[in-house]
Amino acid sequence: MNKETAKNVVIYIGQRVSLTAIALVVLSFITFSLGQLVPGDAAVVAAGPNAGNERIAELRVEMGLDLPIHEQYAIYLSKLSRGDLGKSWFTHQPIWEDIKGRLPASAELVFLAMLLNVLISVPLGVLAATKFDSKTDGFIRLMVMMGAGIPVFWLGLLLQHYVAGEAGWFPIAGRISFEFRDFSGSTGFLLIDSALQGEWRIFWDALNHLFLPAFTLATLFIAVVTRTTRSTVLRTLQEDYVTLARSKGISEYQVVVRHALRNALIPTITIFGMQVGWMLSTTILVEEIFSRPGIGKYAVKAITQSDIHGVVGVILVMGVIFLITNLIVDIVHLFLNPRHRESVQGK
Repeated sequence: MNKETAKNVVIYIGQRVSLTAIALVVLSFITFSLGQLVPGDAAVVAAGPNAGNERIAELRVEMGLDLPIHEQYAIYLSKLSRGDLGKSWFTHQPIWEDIKGRLPASAELVFLAMLLNVLISVPLGVLAATKFDSKTDGFIRLMVMMGAGIPVFWLGLLLQHYVAGEAGWFPIAGRISFEFRDFSGSTGFLLIDSALQGEWRIFWDALNHLFLPAFTLATLFIAVVTRTTRSTVLRTLQEDYVTLARSKGISEYQVVVRHALRNALIPTITIFGMQVGWMLSTTILVEEIFSRPGIGKYAVKAITQSDIHGVVGVILVMGVIFLITNLIVDIVHLFLNPRHRESVQGK
């Protein structure tokens, strides 16, 4: 990469970072507006049904509800810059502390679901493409259609009833068995903490509790990536450079893996990045079904308790993760795709 290309790449990355910063400001405005749309008086809801008028008036001043809307938004931005998402109305704790304590459980769920997604969808997509229009291709497409059409909550209930309940292969619910309830670690990630401490019984127990929710969460996304991989590999196998590689006597395995798959995975990686945010939002259903103490379950409790600030906090955190993930994917895509770098160089 010459100096001119490197300069253009830096400029491009700077532009993407700037656009992400603008998107974060827009996200903050949306979440602030959602907080203003709470039915009734927010101070009355926060004070509780037995609070008197004096207490409600104090809370209104404390929450800044007596100020003009633009000043409220400025205060909101100032608090966000310090990591202050407000206080939950039903836990009476800072919302960020509530979310931070539950985020590792959701992160483990999303990570394993994404790992299953990669390990299953990419090989299936490649196999379907290389066996184009065969019985194998037809079977994979049928399974993909079923995976894309089945509701997440219904699949979760089926797996919970038959695989966990009837067969007893996995735990029905929870994050860890009752006998290990006192286990704690420095990171909050059970798999990491148990591995670091050499507690392999706890590690496998936590992994067993995690597998069914992760597979439930991954199923829809496996279907999407399998279809995308199949289409891109099929298109790539028809390119001239693939035909040239075959004419040189290179084995079909090398043609597929070293030439076709390598180029076909570029759009798939973009989809993976977007799916992280989608998976985080889908955890609301999965964590509620499997009783996992993550931010999805926290959001459900906040909704049932009419805690609009808690809901807005979850939306904001998910939105930030989604935007940052897409920024990383854009940068990775730039370095993986030579045509993208050439287009940046030409600007």
